Amino acid sequence: MRAVTGVVGPRAKLKANYNKVMVKGFTLLSVHAHPDDESSKGPATVAKLRDRGIRSVLVTCTGGEEGDINNPAMDRPEVKENLAQIRRDELDKAIGIIGYSKLYLLGYKDSGMPGSPANANSESFAQAPLEEAGDKLIEIIRREKPQVMVTYHEDQSGYPHPDHLKVHDVSIYAFDRCGDPNYKLQLGSPHQISKLYYSAWASRRARAFHEKFLELGLKSPFSEERLSRPGNDEEITTRVDVRGYYRIRKDALLAHATQIDPLSNFWFGLPDDLSEDLWPYEDYILARSSLGGGKVSDEFETDLFAGLIDEK
Repeated sequence: MRAVTGVVGPRAKLKANYNKVMVKGFTLLSVHAHPDDESSKGPATVAKLRDRGIRSVLVTCTGGEEGDINNPAMDRPEVKENLAQIRRDELDKAIGIIGYSKLYLLGYKDSGMPGSPANANSESFAQAPLEEAGDKLIEIIRREKPQVMVTYHEDQSGYPHPDHLKVHDVSIYAFDRCGDPNYKLQLGSPHQISKLYYSAWASRRARAFHEKFLELGLKSPFSEERLSRPGNDEEITTRVDVRGYYRIRKDALLAHATQIDPLSNFWFGLPDDLSEDLWPYEDYILARSSLGGGKVSDEFETDLFAGLIDEK
């Protein structure tokens, strides 16, 4: 393990937020499966937290070695031969753009898509013993002492990648044990995380973009299969307004040049300002909390640190 320093949905009434308050001493821990996941799930939230003085720590579980090269300009023999190092370099570039304070690599191999030979690799994340991987994460939690952790939902039916499923399992294992004074003190002093979130992609978001493409007379990159994927919309408790941070997200995605085609209509088919206005939020599901909270009636949390940081 290596540490590196370094439209709009329901018209819900938004609770008072804390986003204008500069604070210190708080930490977010994000757990992701592959390089590029940190740039497609919550990058603007992390950048906004950084601007408030809140540090964020990233855990990337695999090297992404099995990822397809989705950018034709990067589909070259020398890139394929050095894909692991290139994806690591892309990750470093992206986290610098987003503003993560530290990166931890769990060190597992990418497990590949469901049914691929990589699933059976003994060094893959999918094959890693739960206790082994969970203990690595517990050690990071006890060292960094985050108040909030973001991970993946157990329901990955829309995109059942083995590594995404394993991220959930390992995160829950660690969350349930990191504060236990009787669990492996050699991993560090116990520390209990206050709030656990799942990153969420609202299906209403995809539908809004699809309809805007059609309204403008453009071919939508959203297939019916993509639009029918479950989005856990009814479970969403927390909606972070990230207006002004769209460019951070876009630049972080583009840093992953092997994975993201800059000409992709799926990612960049609409003008930046229009894309930001269509869905100016990053959505989350509050899965565990020692504070209570979350969605009440038609209200959403607007801050992952709600209840932890007093409004001034």
